[in-house]
Formats: sequence, structure tokens, C-alpha cells
Amino acid sequence: MDAELAALAAAGATTLVQSMVGDGWAGLRDRVASFFSRGRNEEDVQEDLEESRAELVAAQDTGDEEAFADVQAEWRNRLRRTLRADPNAAAELRALLDELAPERSDRGGGSTYNTINNGVYRNSTVIQAGTIGRMTGETRR
Repeated sequence: MDAELAALAAAGATTLVQSMVGDGWAGLRDRVASFFSRGRNEEDVQEDLEESRAELVAAQDTGDEEAFADVQAEWRNRLRRTLRADPNAAAELRALLDELAPERSDRGGGSTYNTINNGVYRNSTVIQAGTIGRMTGETRR
């Protein structure tokens, strides 16, 4: 899979899990299920989505970042498989992401995909952002 599609799958998974725990999820679930069903029973996909949502809500309530990351990784992998299997899925996923997170397209300037590979950053600072507002050269201690 090329880097652009891998980044699209990662962005899609991030947006998807954030949407699952958001207020508007009920209205988006059917659209997401339709995207993932591709030859599968859509009700099965809806069950998978609702199971993941329940896991995410529980993880959010308990502060379990690992469980949250696990669900996100699961959907990233499903997105990768979908993108590999169907060449038309990338355009559909981009449209779906615009629907799930319309503020992405309102910002202008394109998309930002952040990736960290081959490392453990437990005691290091890692900042990932699409836009960082005002930065100065000052360091306060």
C-alpha cells in the first residue's frame, strides 16, 4: 500500500474513533456501516461499530488510552484492507471523512498526516498537530 493510502487509513481511523464517542454518532453510524459493508451484511458491520463504540466509551471513562489505541488500530487495519480491495474506496473515504469532520475542509491548506515509526516515546515529548498557533523562541523554566 502506498504511503498516501496508508496515511488516509490512519486519518480515517482517527476521525472514526473520535466520531464514535461524539454526540452525533447515531446519525453517522449508518453511513459508516455502509462504507465498510462492501459485500458483507451491513447489520454485522453496525454491530462491530457499536461494539467498538462501547469499548471506546468505557476506555474514555476510565482513561484507558491503550484500549482506545487498540480500537483505533483495529479500524485502521480494516480501512487498509478496504482500500486495498477497492480502488474506488479512497475517494469514498475522503468524502466520508469530510462528512465526519467538516472542519478539516474549512481550514484550507490541505491535510496533515502525522506518523511516528520505530520507537517508544514513554519519557519523551512528542507533539503532533495540523496547525500550531503562535510560537516564539522563548523557553520558560
